[in-house]
Amino acid sequence: MGLLSIKLPDVGEGVVEAEIVEWHVKVGSRVAEDDNLVDIMTDKATVEIPSPVTGVVKSITGEPGDVLAVGTVIVTIETDGAGAVEEESAVQAKPVPEPKPEPAPQKPHPEPTPTPHPEVRLQGASKGGATSNTKPLASPAVRKAALEADIELANVPGTGPAGRITHQDLEDFIAAGGRLTARAASHTGRAKRTGTSTQKIIGLRRKIAQNLAHSKRTIPHFAYVEEVDMEALETLRAHLNANRTEDQPKLTLLPFLSMALIKVLPDFPNANAHYDNEAGVATKFEAVHMGIATATPNGLMVPVVKHAEAMDIWTLASEIARVTTAARDGKAHKDELSGSTITITSLGALGGIASTPVINAPEVAIIGVNKLQIRPVWQDGAFAPRKMMNLSSSFDHRIVDGYDAALMIQRVKTALENPATLFM
Repeated sequence: MGLLSIKLPDVGEGVVEAEIVEWHVKVGSRVAEDDNLVDIMTDKATVEIPSPVTGVVKSITGEPGDVLAVGTVIVTIETDGAGAVEEESAVQAKPVPEPKPEPAPQKPHPEPTPTPHPEVRLQGASKGGATSNTKPLASPAVRKAALEADIELANVPGTGPAGRITHQDLEDFIAAGGRLTARAASHTGRAKRTGTSTQKIIGLRRKIAQNLAHSKRTIPHFAYVEEVDMEALETLRAHLNANRTEDQPKLTLLPFLSMALIKVLPDFPNANAHYDNEAGVATKFEAVHMGIATATPNGLMVPVVKHAEAMDIWTLASEIARVTTAARDGKAHKDELSGSTITITSLGALGGIASTPVINAPEVAIIGVNKLQIRPVWQDGAFAPRKMMNLSSSFDHRIVDGYDAALMIQRVKTALENPATLFM
């Protein structure tokens, strides 16, 4: 038999290290050729390391969450066949398909708890003390002390005549740990929650944490919030949806906001840019590659609609739906998750009144959508109900001045409040 050493491969694109995400084998496991040994994550993607041979795993290096340098021996396999020569093997990493979220298991209906017979309940009474149907015997002073200590006297064993609860009985009960808010426990069934759990942050979740921490640490965020009257746009959106053809998607707010940004960004090129902090270089883009922040079962992702400036409203809606669905289902390609020049983030109905979105570095601007709701608005000498929505935006203050940021959002507001101009 031979001993084969498998090194962490060079997956290209300048990657010099990778994080172990999940082992699929352990020491002693028997593997066949092409069996997946381990999933690793680089800055670019998650990939599988397959076994190039059939044999038995003799050793593994690293645990999930460990970051190893390219070239590190991560697995040794005792191969089938004659010979005892140690070899090294370079393996070809394969992209890992993101798993589909599994539906939550249905909880079985709990069996009804049988009601105990009244005689059974009576057996729980303390020695000579009260039952569930009897007021405990105690002096007013003892009752006051129990009330101040938040103790249910029915739970205190009484040693006095006829089971009377004495001061000493109450003190002994408290000393024995009876200060449990017994009243709450006996009457409401509630108890203190004392459990804890720990989770090692690895893989995509750690990458998200690192990226967001880097953005907040290195980018001086400038936040700007403005309200927008959505009455006219919502009327137009409802009309377009009611008259769309079968091959046209349903229009949400995001295609309209994308079109408004596409319309104003040529006048604000600093906002449609990347900033290289180390080189001190800002790269401004004519193209608008629209990032759409998307919550997925695997964490926050930003799928990208490439060249949004070349699309009409229907194509924009189709592409936004396609890339966000692919991200949620774990089917988005690597190039669909990178290259955005500006990002839109929306929490939908959970959008709240205002937010302070974190910039998706190396971008320099992010536009946040808050909840659309009917508010009283002063118009023509009276209050009128209007569909209103806030935009909460963040800008990299090193690249975008506050005045320009405010002016840009005001231009977006004007475009949304006069939606016909989006199509001119």
